[in-house]
Amino acid sequence: MGFPATRSKASRPKKIAEQQYTPETLEKIAELLTSNPEYYTVWNYRRQVLRNEFSRAASAGSNEAAAEQIATLIKNDLLFTVPLLRSFPKCYWIWNYRTWLLDEAKRLLPVPAAQKFWQEELGLVGKMLTLDSRNFHGWGYRRFVVETLRELKSEEQEGQQMTQTEYEYAKKMIGANLSNFSAWHYRTKLIQRMLNEKSASDVERKAMLDNGTSSPLSSAWPGDSVRVCVLTYHTGRIGLDPSCPSLWFYHQNLMCVFDPSVADQTLAPHLSDAERLDYLRQEIDEIQEMLDGAEDCKYIYQALIDCTMLAWKVEGNAPSGETKKKVQHWLSELKKLDPLRLQRWLDLEHSLSR
Repeated sequence: MGFPATRSKASRPKKIAEQQYTPETLEKIAELLTSNPEYYTVWNYRRQVLRNEFSRAASAGSNEAAAEQIATLIKNDLLFTVPLLRSFPKCYWIWNYRTWLLDEAKRLLPVPAAQKFWQEELGLVGKMLTLDSRNFHGWGYRRFVVETLRELKSEEQEGQQMTQTEYEYAKKMIGANLSNFSAWHYRTKLIQRMLNEKSASDVERKAMLDNGTSSPLSSAWPGDSVRVCVLTYHTGRIGLDPSCPSLWFYHQNLMCVFDPSVADQTLAPHLSDAERLDYLRQEIDEIQEMLDGAEDCKYIYQALIDCTMLAWKVEGNAPSGETKKKVQHWLSELKKLDPLRLQRWLDLEHSLSR
């Protein structure tokens, strides 16, 4: 991050302009940032001072001594930002600065030392998500840290182990709060990554949809087969709380597996149309069963409509009059349950009458 284009060297604080990169300068910068961490230009000044310290350390002694001194500088500055994060957890400039420090560790230190810093950062973001489990900024930062750790790990097996560990973490967070949109989103990414890391064949991918416990890859997911976590598991979760929107948004994502236009980006890209129709019909039957006792849940009607219309798309034929009547009935319920989106349902109803 550079200085604003309108700021001249003469307008900078005197000690920075004269490159007086001393402990006193660093202390003054710390005072300013403690009073207001939104001063992004002051964070840039701090970077200048630290870069100077890194250069001095690198030229002062042996490689081992230089690495130790640089590691101490990075550690102390990371510690400096922790109290600021407690007071301002969503201040972008603090997180940007921490990212810069960690990138400097990756650039200047041996891999094991850099890896230790990034591993400790994963622990910090874990604590942050414990305090606010639905903070999507925190989830995004966690994914960034995990991806960097993958780069630093030399063994492919270590990367696969990290995928499984992260999956268990997402599973735990979903168990604590079914409405955690970010955890559900992370889950989709992890399942896809696991399949790719295992170079799963089409047969293995379909086996997971059919019955994960008999899949050759099911041992990678102890206690939670992919069939369970993708279809049966998810439908069961919806049954616990059918009014939870995050579950239904995740369900929409799952149904993309059976949409020929986007299936190539999903966990089972090469299903036949007959297989897609079979899955969709099973799903429609299961969702219809949920209506018993939950007739006032708009998400159920919407899912029934989406799945039925997706089945029409796969079939490639004009829908029968009977299924059209079903969809029209579900739309009439939606118009009553979701009047804020009345025009949307009217438009859909109009399209069915063409």
